Amino acid sequence: MPEIENATSFKIGPAFTKVSGKLQDISKLILGGAVFNTQYNDDPYNMDIINLLKFAFLHGINTIDTSPYYGPSELLLGNSLNYLINEASYIKRDEFYICTKVGRIKLNDFDYSPAWIQASILRSLERLHTDYLDLVHLHDVEFVEEDKILRALRKLKELKQKGTIRHFGISGYPVDFLYRIALLCANDSTIGPLDSVLSYCNGCLQNTRLFDYYDKFLSNCGIQVVLNASILSMSMLRLQEAKSFHPAPQLLKAAVRELAIDIKRHYNQDLADFATRFALRNWLFKSGSTILGTSTIEELNAALQQFRLVTSDIDSVNRRDEILVKKYRNLLGDHYNEVWESGIPQKTSNSVSIDPRY
Repeated sequence: MPEIENATSFKIGPAFTKVSGKLQDISKLILGGAVFNTQYNDDPYNMDIINLLKFAFLHGINTIDTSPYYGPSELLLGNSLNYLINEASYIKRDEFYICTKVGRIKLNDFDYSPAWIQASILRSLERLHTDYLDLVHLHDVEFVEEDKILRALRKLKELKQKGTIRHFGISGYPVDFLYRIALLCANDSTIGPLDSVLSYCNGCLQNTRLFDYYDKFLSNCGIQVVLNASILSMSMLRLQEAKSFHPAPQLLKAAVRELAIDIKRHYNQDLADFATRFALRNWLFKSGSTILGTSTIEELNAALQQFRLVTSDIDSVNRRDEILVKKYRNLLGDHYNEVWESGIPQKTSNSVSIDPRY
């Protein structure tokens, strides 16, 4: 295990300094809380979250992301952060950002009503032991009707105006739908431009759709930050088999599995490391932040080492990775940029006319 107190020679940014509160100043790597859940770990209550947080903070990670949908994640993170702030005096609340989500309750259970939005936010404040939330995303918007999405976003805007939350936005899988909602909001005076969009599994080695939308989110929708999550595609981009809950078609999983075996056999590389470098290199070029789901200090340290390789701009690593990207994109064939079904059929809103050039 890497030494926590001595492993501070490499940092991705300032540590233990008061944050500005602006979303543009969140760290380039964000500690993701989806892994503090039984989908990823059999017993999340026995995970060493306190030391994982300490390791993250020491290395300049100043942002935590979670959701009520992630099982006990909010509770576990909240209790750990409360200990580090109020008992250990290890860090101050104004030295990091807390991001959470709202609206998704269970796998097939969503509540975007204004009453639930408020109740859920108040519950998150209690669980996370804080009197404000830096950023709240409406969770997995593609599963809810458009009019309910917009109504929920108006409620989040109200909570922002009251100071309960500092920023708000949307999260989900289909990038085109995220873009549509963001553009609708930008043209709706009762909501206005969203602060943030969080996309997952669309900015990775297998799927780069998010990269093509980044500039449009900023210029056409007025988005401040676009967050890239699940750069290992929810466990699919690794040597081990994907988690059982993964919704990708079996043929896609099989193609990625073949890729993982090939890169290990011929180059002695783990697909997870290679895929991490690919996603970070492309997203850092756009000045974006990446949410990392790491369960242990070892996993987080491995991701930090890939970050260091990318930011050090080592020619030999860059050249080798460029060759491998071309090779494995060809190996994926039609599975490159393949997506799986996510969400419900949406009725087109007549409230805003969207320029087809967008």
